[in-house]
Amino acid sequence: MISKNKIKLVRALETKKGRAKQGLFVAEGPKVVGDLLAAGFELVELFEEEEDIKKVSFLQHPQGKLGIFKLPEQTKTESGECETTVGGGQKVLLGEHELALALDGVQDPGNLGTIIRVADWFGIKRIFCSTDTADCWNPKVVQATMGSIARVKMYYLKLNELIDSLPTDYPVYGTLLDGEDIYEEKLSANGLIVMGNEGNGISADIRQRVNRKLLIPNFSVGTTHAESLNVAIATAVVCSEFKRR
Repeated sequence: MISKNKIKLVRALETKKGRAKQGLFVAEGPKVVGDLLAAGFELVELFEEEEDIKKVSFLQHPQGKLGIFKLPEQTKTESGECETTVGGGQKVLLGEHELALALDGVQDPGNLGTIIRVADWFGIKRIFCSTDTADCWNPKVVQATMGSIARVKMYYLKLNELIDSLPTDYPVYGTLLDGEDIYEEKLSANGLIVMGNEGNGISADIRQRVNRKLLIPNFSVGTTHAESLNVAIATAVVCSEFKRR
């Protein structure tokens, strides 16, 4: 029988403050828990009894496993590069020859979780988030990734400082209304792809640092059409076009 203290602990992990205080996060379901274990995340406690899980689950329909894991450590080097330590001290830096995502104020947990899943599908291993982007260890985000959170490295930092630390000719892409048609524009094999806030897009501060503006054109016929694309769907379109080339 799960104790009241354990129930209180799991409930505390629903909030960012609680996760930071305890240094822990929650993952639910055999797939997500299994993927985190395979990636080297440290399991603190595992609940598998149906009655126990019902008492602590954040899901409407609880699944067969609920795990409490240690949060991965994140640091920032003096040079401005970002690194994280997960599963036995593996260090990861922003690669000069890789494609990475940057999220500028993406606030919806479902969108963030889907973007992480999209990145995993298209082989993008690093996502750099502004400090006002939703917390990737939120239970809703972890669940929405369907295990991809185990394979995509997440960093929280000041995006302007990250971009400023890159070489001046480093490709920094952003989807903007005054951008060039993504289906006609030449795309590089490496670079940083910036995706913006659900309502406001890329912030003015980051927009001025984008050196390669892209546009996903609207193909609707007639005067009435969707005003914009959901940021997670737009990310999938952009990633697909980069990887297709």
